[in-house]
Amino acid sequence: MQIGSFEVYSIVTGTFRLDGGAMFGVVPKSLWANAVGVDELNRIDLATRTLLVVQRAEKRVILADTGCGSKWSPAHAERYAIRHDAEAIPRALARIGLSTADVTDVVVTHPHFDHNGGLTNWFDDSGGRTVLLYPHARHWIHEVQWKHAWNPNPKDRASYLREDFAGLEEAGVLRFIHGDRPEPLMPGFEWKLSHGHTPYQLHPVVGDADRRIAFVGDVIPTSAHLRAGWVMAYDLFPLTTIDEKQEFARHAIHDGWLIGFPHDPKIAAVALDGAVDRPIVSETPDLGTG
Repeated sequence: MQIGSFEVYSIVTGTFRLDGGAMFGVVPKSLWANAVGVDELNRIDLATRTLLVVQRAEKRVILADTGCGSKWSPAHAERYAIRHDAEAIPRALARIGLSTADVTDVVVTHPHFDHNGGLTNWFDDSGGRTVLLYPHARHWIHEVQWKHAWNPNPKDRASYLREDFAGLEEAGVLRFIHGDRPEPLMPGFEWKLSHGHTPYQLHPVVGDADRRIAFVGDVIPTSAHLRAGWVMAYDLFPLTTIDEKQEFARHAIHDGWLIGFPHDPKIAAVALDGAVDRPIVSETPDLGTG
């Protein structure tokens, strides 16, 4: 989809499953099970989506999040039913005349394994040294989230696997976002921050005055999470998440923003109408890769 001077695509890099109760917090299963499929282990189907943004004039090729990655043992992969397609991003880039060597920037919204396990792969043996999959790209993360990733609390430490991100600093590819009102990456490519799911989660907002798309990360992981009160048990501060969801919904309803999901298995993005606490989907634009 062309948004301003940017080509914007959504790439499904794989699928996985998480417990439905954890994904919907205090919402009863009798309600959320009507919105999503659930298996015999109470897990719901989820996708891992990468937002691809291309600015041809400036020769910028930007990935936001990289999926679960391929560093999983069969036993651990089965726990979350992880199916990662290591060729999804190279294949999508090839369809539009690019390759992984052309990637100039990687946005790390937050380094939970289901968002950015795909930053690295094993060099040789499992459990050994890792290599970066985008070694020439700048990797953007907020400095506070980076510090948190190295010292998570007992509630979220299982989501941070150091082999996913430990090699970034040594390789010299890290670029830190600072403060509460960070400078845009480039004209038309701005940042929003959120704190309910995890501290200083980083959200790219791309476009122009006519239309923008916000990659909302785990503030609104799927279209089934659009209602204000439907927040995850994984969130560190769920009441903050509710406020942040309504802020994104307000921009979508009143300013025409598109909401880009990281985990919806069927829908890449939506336009919204209705009320900020109970938005309704008015459009599902196609963000396919070529």
